[in-house]
Amino acid sequence: MPKIQLIDTHAHLDFPQFNDDREKVIQRALEAGVAQIITIGVDLESSRAAIALAERYPYIYATVGMHPHDAVKLTPQALAELRELARHPRVVAVGEIGLDFYRNLSPRDDQRRAFESQLALAREVGKPVVIHDREAHAEVMATLRRWVADQPTQAGQRPVGVLHCFSGGPKMAREAVELGFYISLAGPVTFLNARQPVEVARQAPLDNLLVETDAPFLSPHPYRGRRNEPARVQLVAQRIAEIKGLPLEEVAHATTANARQVFQYRKEGP
Repeated sequence: MPKIQLIDTHAHLDFPQFNDDREKVIQRALEAGVAQIITIGVDLESSRAAIALAERYPYIYATVGMHPHDAVKLTPQALAELRELARHPRVVAVGEIGLDFYRNLSPRDDQRRAFESQLALAREVGKPVVIHDREAHAEVMATLRRWVADQPTQAGQRPVGVLHCFSGGPKMAREAVELGFYISLAGPVTFLNARQPVEVARQAPLDNLLVETDAPFLSPHPYRGRRNEPARVQLVAQRIAEIKGLPLEEVAHATTANARQVFQYRKEGP
């Protein structure tokens, strides 16, 4: 077993890219020192599938949510089902939710409505949120500021959520941390042409960082362009360690502790 342990805080293990070798992908992650994986719901079907995986494997946990791409599908009935799914004991967060003004696969007003509804749901069930933000930094942050201000996090409570695959700059990262969010970095921090993610990794306190793969997407260098998988989260952690001038073991220990703090699950797995 590798000396270090990491948590991949964002993967999509139910996606069809893993249909032919899902078991092997999970086994490779364990062999690479990945102690836990958070598999992320993006709609009702994938949320149910994420829970099924979490029920099958003690080291996998699930989130449930409606991605902004599918925001138009968040009917009152769908929201009611998400509410029930969110209460499942293996569900550690509501997400992936947010705004995506790059692809605009759902109308922006539908995205806003779905985002607000699911933020309210997370508050109702007492679980953190996993935020998707693409080309919508200002509006995402304004929405989160309002949400946090409506019911501020009290001392001793869990952090309020994660900005997944963070694509903003250092200033936005500082504000997010002040609001109670963790900054999660993925494969782009390893890309040879990376600039902004590197600066975020350099400036953000280690106590506020998480690592993820977003598998099957965003495979880190030198695997860029290929299918990603949770075993490669170590490459993200290694790059953060290089940027900060720290041992990999220190980054692994901190990001693992951070993940367990925000998601508040019982420690299981290797």
